[in-house]
Amino acid sequence: MSDQIHRRLDDQQVRTILEQYDRHALTLTAAVAQLGVQRRQFFNLLRAFRGDAAAFSIAYERTSTPRISAETERHIRTALERDRSFIADPQMPIRTYNHSAIRDDLHRIHRITVSTETIRQRAKAWGFWMPRPERRVHDRIVATDHAGELIQHDSSHHRWSPYVEAMWYGITSLDDCSRLLLAADLWERETSWTHIVALKTAMVRYGIPLRYYVDNHSIFRFIERAPSIHHREGPGTDEVDPQWKRVLRDCSVDVTYAMSPQAKGKIERPYRWMQDRVVRRCAVEEVRDFAGAQRIFGEERDRYNTRQVHSTTHEVPIMRFERLLREGKTMLRPFVLPKPYAHLNDVFS
Repeated sequence: MSDQIHRRLDDQQVRTILEQYDRHALTLTAAVAQLGVQRRQFFNLLRAFRGDAAAFSIAYERTSTPRISAETERHIRTALERDRSFIADPQMPIRTYNHSAIRDDLHRIHRITVSTETIRQRAKAWGFWMPRPERRVHDRIVATDHAGELIQHDSSHHRWSPYVEAMWYGITSLDDCSRLLLAADLWERETSWTHIVALKTAMVRYGIPLRYYVDNHSIFRFIERAPSIHHREGPGTDEVDPQWKRVLRDCSVDVTYAMSPQAKGKIERPYRWMQDRVVRRCAVEEVRDFAGAQRIFGEERDRYNTRQVHSTTHEVPIMRFERLLREGKTMLRPFVLPKPYAHLNDVFS
């Protein structure tokens, strides 16, 4: 059946069929067959006919999409040139053009509405294009069924603004099931304390999870050095707990370690979106200090949590997280000070 009814029937023919259906002279099956449309389109036509029978018409007028203005094209080219400079800089964590980010920046800064496909077409026509590198196939699945079952924790060390030579640390804790960033902030230095602050932020606000998933950084795990003639006998791997791990132990939280670069890649993938968006915004707003970059990092974190539909779950992270809680699919325990501690600083210290 063809949905292009205007090529086969005129207004009066359609109106007659709909009138007969309303008078019960035609069954639904017969009316749909005579119009040659899908059931959904039939009811759309019927709704329009009942709403205003006198003005009802199936006349079809193709409207051509107006060309974008020269000013819009200029802004698109400027953004693509900026992306190309990022890609060419080995110190910047950007390796591809991001047409969606350009679309969002145009709307946020210049109030220009343009589709991602339009930007992609201009990029190809102007030579701002590079094929995506072939990636190893991996299952884009959620490995857990409950909120708080597994928290992916990591840090990213990059130049977050092209106007600043310093490299800062983005430290993040992400719930594997909901993809909600329970804690995410930008720091000038990476220490045990900055990672402990991330634990405190996530646990006090959302509760105590079942397990954290991290790499083998010395902040997270004590690993015995390889034997040598100069190496004295000492504690073996995991026989000493770093300060970060002591906090988790006091809160009765397990830790799982990524044992290979491939496994660590699973941790890093969710953070690429944040890295990409924050760097581009810092460039657009010409951020030249840490405070400005930290503000943008926080704004993008909140946007990711509350407005961005995740490509794997197809839900906004905070909405998915709250749905899991409503359905009782959570392993988060309310935070209660473990004995004998009397203050938060006794635990997170």
